[in-house]
Amino acid sequence: VEDPLHEEDFEGFGLLMKAIGHRALICGDDLFTTNVVRIKQGLELKAANAIIIKPNQVGTLTDAYKALRVARAGGLMPVMSHRSGETEDAFISHLAVGFRCPVIKAGVLGGERIVKHNELIRIEEMLENVKCMAELPLQVTR
Repeated sequence: VEDPLHEEDFEGFGLLMKAIGHRALICGDDLFTTNVVRIKQGLELKAANAIIIKPNQVGTLTDAYKALRVARAGGLMPVMSHRSGETEDAFISHLAVGFRCPVIKAGVLGGERIVKHNELIRIEEMLENVKCMAELPLQVTR
């Protein structure tokens, strides 16, 4: 479930986590905005167990990676995400694999989004025996 509540309702997210977080991914997008300060606040309040990572939202790959490291250290499952208005560039697919995100949010199949899915297939073929995203264990933690 992505952003089920208002982006400032950390406490409400925490209550939802207590209720269903053991059996579902409660994913913060607007809740965290790929921002280290907001991620730390969410971790303190146990507001989610997954996070949307949007590199162009935070501004730099370095800042996106810092946010991902803080999130992962706190037990959040990282989900690499596209942004609205995407192009046919497949860089986000490589970034998801490089950042070891077990999930990518690229949208429904069609148009510029199919390019990202096809690139993931090509990456998997190139890596052969290396564990890819689909083989990483998906565990709901926290």
